[in-house]
Amino acid sequence: MLVIQQRIAPRDHWDAELHLSYEARSKCRLRCFTSSGEEVGLFLERGQPPLHHGECLLARDGRVVRVCAKPERLLHVTCASPLELTRAAYHLGNRHVALQLGDGWLRLPEDHVLEAMLKQLGARVERIEAPYQPEHGAYGGGHHHSHGGEAEFHYAPRLHQFGVRP
Repeated sequence: MLVIQQRIAPRDHWDAELHLSYEARSKCRLRCFTSSGEEVGLFLERGQPPLHHGECLLARDGRVVRVCAKPERLLHVTCASPLELTRAAYHLGNRHVALQLGDGWLRLPEDHVLEAMLKQLGARVERIEAPYQPEHGAYGGGHHHSHGGEAEFHYAPRLHQFGVRP
């Protein structure tokens, strides 16, 4: 198993690629596979932002691994005016939906209920497949529900399985 524990600055050359969904890129503990099928154990520092497309990781054996954002089924939202787009973003934010923001558009994971709501608000909604990189949030860092501080927040390392071997 290729073991990865460190994020590094992007490089011009890499030895392997990981094609991961946004959900998988949000995990600090993950069992996945390189594009060539090699098993990978990801053990990154907790509380860091999700991995971005093009980011590089350093494997324990010295190999550089590049992260690629896997295309996902998304809703691409546009509106007739900036005010209408802001209104759509407000209603989505009120429902705690993570949004990818662009110049004159919003993207969110495909959801038929939210799609109907957006259309009712007058938005134009298109179903697309594209890499998804929503805003990380104003406060950054990890999110947990412990109210006793970090001292009470410890989980044993665990690998999550997303998908199957390519």
